[in-house]
Amino acid sequence: MTLGDLSFCLFTLFNGLRVVSYLPQILRVARDENGASAISYTTWLLWTGANATTGLYAGVNLGDPMLAAINWLNAACCALVIALTAWKRRARADDAALPGESGYTALTMDNLSA
Repeated sequence: MTLGDLSFCLFTLFNGLRVVSYLPQILRVARDENGASAISYTTWLLWTGANATTGLYAGVNLGDPMLAAINWLNAACCALVIALTAWKRRARADDAALPGESGYTALTMDNLSA
C-alpha cells in the first residue's frame, strides 16, 4: 500500500465517520426542549462555510467531484443543525409568550401600550 492509498483510506474512513457523527447532534437538537441553547451559531456557521468553500475549491480548482460532494454533504449537515436550532429557539420564544401571541407580537404590543 502506497502513502497515497493510505491517505485515501484514512480520508474515506474519517469523512464517513464525520457524516455519521452529525446524526446524534441533529437528533439532540431536534429533541431539545430548551431552545437548543448549547448550540453556537458562530461555530456551526464557520463549519458550514469551511465545508462549503472546500467543496467549491475541490470542484472548481481540483476538478474532484467526489471530494466536492463530500464537503457539500458536510456543509448541508451543518446547515441542518443551524436550521433546527433556529426553529427550536423560535418555538421556545413563542412558547414563552402569552397564549395566542408570539414573543415578537407581545413585544410590539407592549411598546404600543406604553
